[in-house]
Amino acid sequence: MKLLWLLLFPSVLFAQWQPQTSGTDANFRAVSAVSRKVVWVGGSKGTFVRTTDGGKTWQAGTVPGAETCDFRDVQAFSATEAILMAAGPAEKGQARLYRTSNGGKTWKLIYQTGQNGVFFDSMDFWNRWEGMVFSDPVGGTWYVMTTTNGGKTWKRVSPDRLPPLQPGEAAFAASGTSLITRGYKWRTHNYQRAWIASGGTGKGRIYSTPSIDGNWQVTETTIPAGPTAGIFGLWFDATGEKGMAVGGDYKNEKADWANVAVTTDAGKTWTAGTPTNPPGLKEGVGRLTSKRLIVVGPSGTGYTDDFGKTWTKIDDSAFHAISCESGRCWAVGAKGAIAMMEE
Repeated sequence: MKLLWLLLFPSVLFAQWQPQTSGTDANFRAVSAVSRKVVWVGGSKGTFVRTTDGGKTWQAGTVPGAETCDFRDVQAFSATEAILMAAGPAEKGQARLYRTSNGGKTWKLIYQTGQNGVFFDSMDFWNRWEGMVFSDPVGGTWYVMTTTNGGKTWKRVSPDRLPPLQPGEAAFAASGTSLITRGYKWRTHNYQRAWIASGGTGKGRIYSTPSIDGNWQVTETTIPAGPTAGIFGLWFDATGEKGMAVGGDYKNEKADWANVAVTTDAGKTWTAGTPTNPPGLKEGVGRLTSKRLIVVGPSGTGYTDDFGKTWTKIDDSAFHAISCESGRCWAVGAKGAIAMMEE
């Protein structure tokens, strides 16, 4: 009888989201899982939360002096070290990066700019020392900065290395994954790839570079774009060869949309994936198992076991960002929402 039940209802084999108690009502769009036990989250009102015991307990705090900041991305390195990225107009004091090395007891402002037009969208690190952050366009190209000392100092990438943007093209600071980095060593080569996703006009595009100090290329995807639409999140495997882009329209979150594109050549070319189930805006992708990718967004969550050819609905939970590590995925959303799923 039990075997018959599992055959008739295979979805029972798939775990559901396990809600967490974050201890805050801040809105979350940033999450970084270091391990199965250590996870950091960033949110509105200068808020961060952290667990070091796999979600049994969460510690919430506010970065002093950052109460007006909205942390849209977080990069965690351990239970004690993390960097928070504030998204917002630089001219209003919102473009900031903070770092802690003692579990959030104290924070250091490691970067701030008042340059007109800067609005940080996402950041990512290849390792503890080398990382990248990017902003909406300034002067017709992305405003990209890199660090090689763990965020102590930052250097802007020369605009000459970046292709010009189309009129109206921009990025979305939605899930902390509109910029993705992947690095690995192969024989004598040290690969440090990075990708940036765009929207705003025409079709969503992907900008890519083969190294931290390399030139950038751009290619078009199959995901439609517009003033409120385009690509919101990226995922790549450890080698940087297989990748997935997801998106939609944040003014029409549940619209049936061509919201998935995939690549198997490190982003040189992109093909359309099957639209997700449930349909609508998707902002983040995470890998739960070797084959299973989870997508999240305000229109609900789903998964694919065949790299976007078919999708299975999980539920209607509205999350903005996802991070997975060692068989556990953590998703975050509005009003302090955090949930965990494990294989």
